[in-house]
Amino acid sequence: MRLLGINIPDNKRMDIALRYFYGIGPGLSLVILKHTKIDPTKRAKDLTPEESNRIKEFVEKNYKIEGELRQVVRGNISRLRDIGSYRGARHSRKLPVRGQRTKTNSRTVRGNARKTVGSGKRKVELK
Repeated sequence: MRLLGINIPDNKRMDIALRYFYGIGPGLSLVILKHTKIDPTKRAKDLTPEESNRIKEFVEKNYKIEGELRQVVRGNISRLRDIGSYRGARHSRKLPVRGQRTKTNSRTVRGNARKTVGSGKRKVELK
């Protein structure tokens, strides 16, 4: 099933299927289904065209999702960089922004992701 330009798996319940949209999480998916009067346990393949149209109209009218939301987030990050804030500097250096430690963790943010425990370490020569 295709809704708002995103492929939704047919066999998922609607409260789970709506989470495939960027910007819709567990709580918001239940709010959307409550306002559109659709049963959260209903499967995506069982939706009528009228019900999917209700979801589409409600989401477009009330929330920013997918490309529009990504654009807003990108704009917020660039604003932080432009004003020279500490958070903007952390974003531009690709370091953790919210105060996490960097000595041992944050490998994925820094680009030093090791697949196994010893693979990224230098091998010590045997004498």
